[in-house]
Amino acid sequence: MRRSTLGLALALTVLVGGLVSVASADHPPRPGSDDSGLSENETATLWSKAPNECLTDAEYEERYGEERTSMHALGNCTDITFKEPPETAEHWTAYDFESLEAGDSETSVYPDNAELNDSVFIKDAHATIFAVQPSTMVHLDDEETSLYLAPDGELRGFVDYRVAVPDDESESNQSVEWSVVDHEVSEVRVKQDGDVIAEQDGQHTPLFDYELAGAGSSTLTFEAEIEVELEKEITEQVGNETRTRYEYPTDSVTVSQTLDVDVYNLTAYIYHAEYPDGDSGVAIHQTQPWHGYVLTEDGDATVRGVWRYYTARDTDWDYLVHSNRTDEEVVHSDALPVYTRAFPSEVGPRAEPIRDGPEIREVWGFESESPAPTVHENVEIGIVDEPYVRSYGLAVRYDEIDRDHLEVQGIVRGESADIIEPDGGTEREIRESNLTVETVEENETEATLRIELRDAETGTPIALENPFEDHPRVAPIGHEQRSGYITIGDQRVETNASGVAIVTIRTPGSYTAEYHPGSWRTHDPAYVGDRASVGWHPLSTISGWLTLIVDVVRFSIPFVVALYAGLKLGSFLRIPEDQHL
Repeated sequence: MRRSTLGLALALTVLVGGLVSVASADHPPRPGSDDSGLSENETATLWSKAPNECLTDAEYEERYGEERTSMHALGNCTDITFKEPPETAEHWTAYDFESLEAGDSETSVYPDNAELNDSVFIKDAHATIFAVQPSTMVHLDDEETSLYLAPDGELRGFVDYRVAVPDDESESNQSVEWSVVDHEVSEVRVKQDGDVIAEQDGQHTPLFDYELAGAGSSTLTFEAEIEVELEKEITEQVGNETRTRYEYPTDSVTVSQTLDVDVYNLTAYIYHAEYPDGDSGVAIHQTQPWHGYVLTEDGDATVRGVWRYYTARDTDWDYLVHSNRTDEEVVHSDALPVYTRAFPSEVGPRAEPIRDGPEIREVWGFESESPAPTVHENVEIGIVDEPYVRSYGLAVRYDEIDRDHLEVQGIVRGESADIIEPDGGTEREIRESNLTVETVEENETEATLRIELRDAETGTPIALENPFEDHPRVAPIGHEQRSGYITIGDQRVETNASGVAIVTIRTPGSYTAEYHPGSWRTHDPAYVGDRASVGWHPLSTISGWLTLIVDVVRFSIPFVVALYAGLKLGSFLRIPEDQHL
């Protein structure tokens, strides 16, 4: 197996004059110059990898002899992004695939990335994936991009080869002539992790409908069988007699391309809760990247994730090589597959409407490096330029969440999550908490505060510390640790089994104790936070006043002594008035 390299083909242009040529044309095509069925505005958004020339309207009209739309002008200057996966990439790819044509028996046509196979009579054979859709290519971090495929979709492929007919031979008493009897792509198929999931009779540009199994990482293989039959005519001179016989040698080869993908079979695990004031709470967890949540039937209340979208061509199909027995010609490809791409945006995640809309209470995820290095050099988008949180779950609070119409939308167009209720149910009870703080002991240097946390409804103590943390071997089976903590000043404390925490403060001032409860998703019952305030100053105690008086007297003695000495010295030096001159 060998891989075609466009660089080598282009190098041959220099080494062997005229051996390779590159055709000139608008590439990619100008918006509005095709019959795709997309409008000029829509096609203007497709070509994010094209250089941003930013021509003025006058310059554009002078160069092309036509006007352009405002969206087209914007697309010439920058790259246009989308709030949700657009359908334009799939539409364009299906249209442009129709212009992909194979060569004849003497010519093989292939893109630069094709894996080429040779056999005895078959040369430059390949089976190359043109596009797999619906899909979204996701920029995850600084090293990784992943192609997420819808479980049900279409694969478009391209198969070609050329037949290498041996040279005719002629000797004094024998001649050999070769010709092609038949050649064909006999069968094409698609495999997932080695298992055939779709197959059909062979053709150069097959279109498959497929169904993928499972979820997550998988390997997709496009495979083709190519068969050739030749005729070998052998003419011999035996004495005065001429004899002719025929042989029919055959050859076959299997060609393929594999593609690492992620099957986008989105599932969401969901928990519900109701706050004491009547608000609704929902916590949703997904194992794959997600687009957003719709919380109401009318779709007015939503949560948008971190992902935004743009469309760009697969540059591996920019050029096609036409290879025959003697040379190669490199031309711009008339068929350009376009993919939807997702990137973490600087504006996400967020809830809408911004005012009086849902409130994002918690975000679960892990930090990833900015994927900016994986973006094509010509692409200008609002991608995060520093580490970001790739979230796999959110907790949301809103005054009215419609459970029957709640939807988790996917990053692949048309895909939504299957919502699963975890074992143990989805309901969580949220109660009010009651936090109190009082001064139980104080002197001139410090005060001891008693903080107490209880269930506001039942009066049950709320314990936050783990009594078995230092002795895990004696922890009772089934003991559930409640997370959460209380802050006061610069201290962070946890209540004991009686719901009490003792804190010492040494700096005078007003203090606010605040309860930060753990996520209601992991607690039942769960609680909302509460606050309580207390003030302390040494002057609030009798000993404090006595200490103040003693300190004032102690520190004033040197000043009193100095004042007295000054008065005595002044009296001594005073000159009587009757002695003045």
